[in-house]
Amino acid sequence: MSKKQNFLGGAAILTVACILVKIIGAIYKIPLGNILGDEGMGHFSAAYNIYSLLLTLSTAGLPLAVSKLVAESRSQGRLNQSHRYFRVGLKLFIALGILGTAIMFFFAEPLAVLLHDSLAHWGIRVLSISVLCVCIMSAIRGYTQGQNNMIPSAWSQVIEAAGKLLFGLAAAAFLLGKGYGVEIGAAGAIFGVMVGTVVALIYMALWLLRHRKDDPPSGDRPEEDSVLLRRILSVGIPITLGATGMSLLTLLDQAVILGRLQNALGVAEKEAVALYGQYTFGHNLFNLPSSFIPAITMSLIPSVSAAIVRRDDVQVNRIVSASLRIIALFALPAGVGLSVLAKPILLLLYPAQQSAAAAAAYHLQWLGVASIFVCLMLLTNSILQAHGRERVPIVTMIIGGIVKVAMNWFLVGNPAIGIKAAPVSTLVCYALISVLNLAAVYGTVAQKPHYLSLFAKPALCTVLMGASAILSYELFAGHFGNAVSVFGSICVAVLVYGICVLLLRVITRDDLLLLPKGDKIAKILRI
Repeated sequence: MSKKQNFLGGAAILTVACILVKIIGAIYKIPLGNILGDEGMGHFSAAYNIYSLLLTLSTAGLPLAVSKLVAESRSQGRLNQSHRYFRVGLKLFIALGILGTAIMFFFAEPLAVLLHDSLAHWGIRVLSISVLCVCIMSAIRGYTQGQNNMIPSAWSQVIEAAGKLLFGLAAAAFLLGKGYGVEIGAAGAIFGVMVGTVVALIYMALWLLRHRKDDPPSGDRPEEDSVLLRRILSVGIPITLGATGMSLLTLLDQAVILGRLQNALGVAEKEAVALYGQYTFGHNLFNLPSSFIPAITMSLIPSVSAAIVRRDDVQVNRIVSASLRIIALFALPAGVGLSVLAKPILLLLYPAQQSAAAAAAYHLQWLGVASIFVCLMLLTNSILQAHGRERVPIVTMIIGGIVKVAMNWFLVGNPAIGIKAAPVSTLVCYALISVLNLAAVYGTVAQKPHYLSLFAKPALCTVLMGASAILSYELFAGHFGNAVSVFGSICVAVLVYGICVLLLRVITRDDLLLLPKGDKIAKILRI
């Protein structure tokens, strides 16, 4: 097998891939918003939210279960058993993929009606084949990640994003140029997602064929397929239910918001979809910080699981504390930056949709802060799952989800509030889940994390960074246009934050030593 990476080495590889994917995704989503407008983005989001839910049900927990069990088997020297886990998992994934594809293809119209967006069925049907492709690809990803090899997953993510960009934008622009409606244009954009998943699957399949005999011979006798399947399901189903919560909440969010706008306030379907489209303009950026977290969690779970099997509490504490500190260092400034510069950023990104961008600024101000708690939720979910407490994230997600749905039901239906309740309920939901998860982590790990020391310094650095972003934007805006002011204020904020992190010694030497060439980085930074 290819050279293995340590925990933060693997996380670094996936983080670089995530950065490339997000850059490609921004090149895709931002022009797409300008092309489709708020109504078209509403149709796009309806189809994509259903796809995300079915995909999460099929692939969120099971690949992690495969990676966890493969990592445990390999740490015990049972290579044949690790291979058998993959074969059993692959059969399961193919069955789930066929089921998900059939649901989206044959029930596209009823699903669109359930979301109060009857025109979204075009995009739902186009996306259907992607479920099967991603299911198969996720099985291979889980297997390679269990071997602590993150490179194939990283490349497949980049390939998937590139296919979406090249084919999605071209199809959307072509169809709209031919005079089709925005709902058909949205389906064209989704066509790119399908092409990207097909090409990425081909890459992963070729990689697997090339490396299938890399492991040395092993004399262990694997257990029966039925035993391994039950073990995959027992680990994967609770993780899936916990991970599904976010996709399910997003889907419920759309259904409740559109339903209350139309039924309680009497807003027409087209206008309600446009209002939700404005919300998605902010929601796209809200998802940006948390999209980097799987790069940490996919590497964290097999690493922590292997350390737990070895009963190495010191290494477990080292990985958990490092991951919490890294998340704090990343999520706090990202979320606050989105919040304080919400309107300038949106006006910069959507010049062809200025009114929708201005309306979306309110949503992003709340969602930027909420994104911090989403990052914490995803990380703490993974820590609990690695310790065998897969059911805790399910319970906390249910609690947060009930609060969110209740707030949207009562507040969106209030004429004085309407769509403005959506981002507030999102913030309350994920803040509550994060607090409950952090309490559960504290009660689970053998060596208790010191939350105050982990979060206090990054929080102080973030406050100073946020203040510098606001002040520098106001200063630049008095002399330059919005684009220069936004980039200038971001540069100032990054500089201030970097200086504060170094002066306050937020990053420890132990953190750096977990990174490739960490000792040299520590010497350069004099840590």
